[in-house]
Amino acid sequence: MTSTTSPELLEAARQLQQLKSGLEQLAQSQTSASALSQQARAATALLQTLPARYGEVLLNLLDRLESSALFTEESCSFSQKDLLDNLQTWAQKAEGQLKKS
Repeated sequence: MTSTTSPELLEAARQLQQLKSGLEQLAQSQTSASALSQQARAATALLQTLPARYGEVLLNLLDRLESSALFTEESCSFSQKDLLDNLQTWAQKAEGQLKKS
């Protein structure tokens, strides 16, 4: 590990902050699940910087979030609030992982 931060790591951190902002916007109904999903899937620097399992988990959560958006009411298997909580936990863990890099 060097004392300077690589441009890739800086870009990954920037994309993570944007994703966290998108999660907040979704929680406040200021954006859609689809828009958040598109933003997250476009965060290629972030996904490439994190271990592969982070990408797998994120994509799984995004798929479920998009499916939950198809329902107008909470469903036992598609609770959008629970998925949002899981995405926020994912973002916290991803931030910790980036800080280790």
